[in-house]
Amino acid sequence: MDTLTRQLQAFLVRMAYQPQAVSPQAEHHMEHLLHLLEADEEEMLLHYFGLFGHERMGLDDIARQRGEEPHQTMATIDRCLRRLAVTPEWQMMSQSGEAI
Repeated sequence: MDTLTRQLQAFLVRMAYQPQAVSPQAEHHMEHLLHLLEADEEEMLLHYFGLFGHERMGLDDIARQRGEEPHQTMATIDRCLRRLAVTPEWQMMSQSGEAI
């Protein structure tokens, strides 16, 4: 996983476990950023990280729901994170300090 993707993943983990550490503006921007994914991919990330009131689910549960092996689901999660990490929207969030 490259640096950009790790930064995004760390931000999503912080949003899930320390929501008070994330500004409402950053949360709003992230909600819109996730809409750039296909609906099933967005739903998968929402459950994987437990964001925006979605129940946090384990990788095995998400994989079972998707009819995949866990390693396939993890590969999809990694691809989604990478796709989001290289967007201009995430770049602006991370460079402005909004995602820190």
